[in-house]
Amino acid sequence: MKKIIFLGDSITDASHCFLENPLGNGYVNMVAEKLNDSGGGRKKYDIMNRGHDGFTIHGVKRILEKECILKRPDVVSILIGCNDVGVMMNTGKSLEEQQFEACYEAIVKEITEQSDAKLICMSPFIVPYPRMYENWIPGIKQTERIEKKIAEKYHADFLALQDMIILKAEKAGYESVTPDGIHLTEYGNEIIAGAWLQLFEKIKDGD
Repeated sequence: MKKIIFLGDSITDASHCFLENPLGNGYVNMVAEKLNDSGGGRKKYDIMNRGHDGFTIHGVKRILEKECILKRPDVVSILIGCNDVGVMMNTGKSLEEQQFEACYEAIVKEITEQSDAKLICMSPFIVPYPRMYENWIPGIKQTERIEKKIAEKYHADFLALQDMIILKAEKAGYESVTPDGIHLTEYGNEIIAGAWLQLFEKIKDGD
């Protein structure tokens, strides 16, 4: 049984610490249901949600060894960066001053060198609903460029979410994707789960 660990902030967390379901009620649970649906009652994947509400990149780095590396995962998925952009927008502390790039690279490097896991890096996203979040988009795009560069350097797979989420939101209505510009509705989670599963099908070993 292959082990998949999801790291991230509240989007990944999806209240998993407060629900009976330890995977939460977001995209991680949707991925798990899809991957284990065809097992005839036998789970094919051991999936762990290690997202934490409010996490920045430094939070992920802090728990990386204990909650990821030592568990010897076969796949690691990271979705982080929105709260780091939030710090920048609310305090004026740039991503450079937060050492975002150095910290993200340290995480990717450690996973690459200390495990045999396939790595999926997903970029953060923001929806201008409410409209004030339009001011965050340049920061989100900067974060996306940083993460993509590092993913390519370490031969990790990369999934850009910002344009994808915006396209879906503009087509179906912002409120169908997010209640507040940051967190996701059921449909919003379905978008991420679907994109993740599509990428996973391309990179997984023959199971």
